[in-house]
Amino acid sequence: MATPKPISPFRLSSLLRSQKDPSVAFQLFLYPNPQTNHRPFRHSLLSYDLIITKLGRAKMLPEMEQVLHQLHLDTRHRVPEPLLCHVITFYARARQPSRAVQTFLSIPSFRCQRTLKSFNTLLHALLTCRQFDAVTELAARAGEFGAPDACTYNILIRASCLRGHADRAFELFDEMRSRGVRPDQATFGTLIHRLCENSRLREAFELKEEMFREFKLEGCVTIYTNLIKGVCKIGELSWAFRIKDEMVKKGLKLDAALYNTLINALFKAGKKEEALRVLEEMREGGCEWNSVTCNVMIGEYCRENNFEEAYRILDGVEGVKPDVIGYNVFLGWLCKEGKWSEAMDLFHDMPRRGCAPDVVTYRTLFDGLCRWRQFREAVVVLDEMMFKGYAPLSKNLNAFVSELCQEGNFELLSTVLSDLTSKGKICNEGIWDVVLSMVCKPEKVPESFELLDALVLA
Repeated sequence: MATPKPISPFRLSSLLRSQKDPSVAFQLFLYPNPQTNHRPFRHSLLSYDLIITKLGRAKMLPEMEQVLHQLHLDTRHRVPEPLLCHVITFYARARQPSRAVQTFLSIPSFRCQRTLKSFNTLLHALLTCRQFDAVTELAARAGEFGAPDACTYNILIRASCLRGHADRAFELFDEMRSRGVRPDQATFGTLIHRLCENSRLREAFELKEEMFREFKLEGCVTIYTNLIKGVCKIGELSWAFRIKDEMVKKGLKLDAALYNTLINALFKAGKKEEALRVLEEMREGGCEWNSVTCNVMIGEYCRENNFEEAYRILDGVEGVKPDVIGYNVFLGWLCKEGKWSEAMDLFHDMPRRGCAPDVVTYRTLFDGLCRWRQFREAVVVLDEMMFKGYAPLSKNLNAFVSELCQEGNFELLSTVLSDLTSKGKICNEGIWDVVLSMVCKPEKVPESFELLDALVLA
């Protein structure tokens, strides 16, 4: 039998690029020529780049680190900074900020120089992981790697906005201009978004005009959408449509986020016919529904008590299905209308529909069941909620325990408190205060002590 021709470094790169399965690609990288394992394989820099990128995107971080260690020892290669920037980004996506920092610090050991590019990448990684104090601390070292650019300032401005420090964000905006760093659309977009969130609309529109006038920058769809959200928030729908018309004149393509904002605002204002016209315009403009559109429509149909149409949206009649937010809205309305049995059925059907319940789902259903005094069903939901690592709101849990006490359902109360103490570890002082005040009454002293003994032993 003829011996297979050995794979060359060039051929390995081609195979790695075409391999879709990162696990198979990793094994191929480690053992490209298993029949000649006694010879060390001289991997190309491209092969290193390809496999590190594949493993990082697949969140196979231990395997990625194994390849990085090999690359670190392979002194034939001077590792390009962008490759290590990708590694920093992969750690950020995995919410491992300390590993991102370690990678940044280790860049010189890969025979590579740290520049503003890797500095900005680390800054953004820390922002992604919401390490705001670390962002501030690192920002003080910006000058070590070159003069801060627009990317640097955009990250710092965004960090300030996310912390609620709008004044600091505008200080940074003034600083970047004083240093001759030109703001871009991302800079204005972040600031306008923050102003609209705080209903500082006059300042937001002034900033938009400054962007046009002083920097000759055109507004993007995101900026206009934030402005529309801001005016819809205060009920100025005619103003919102003027902004939309301005977008059309400028040739900007309206997206689903913008249409969803307008449709939702019109529904909330009781202008259903106008909302449906905008929905039709959305279709005619070739803009497809997304999960948010479904959520908006579910909310409107539920407000009308038209649950049949809401179910149709839930079933994906428009070619797209809602996300967990849409299910939570639906469950909330079913519970509000006393349709707790239907709510339970929908809750149990969510996994089959490809939507996993979240903490809001459990809390919505638990609160709804308690409101309609379906305590045994509420206990089942509570038990599953705690098993998933979630917990109800303290005030609602206390109220639930109080209702059980008032009802005199000590058997169910004992089960609940035992579960809270042994599984969830969320039995707070308020709950015990409620229990002691309700069960320790003269006429209930014997059974009260029996209950407390059982709870202590649980």
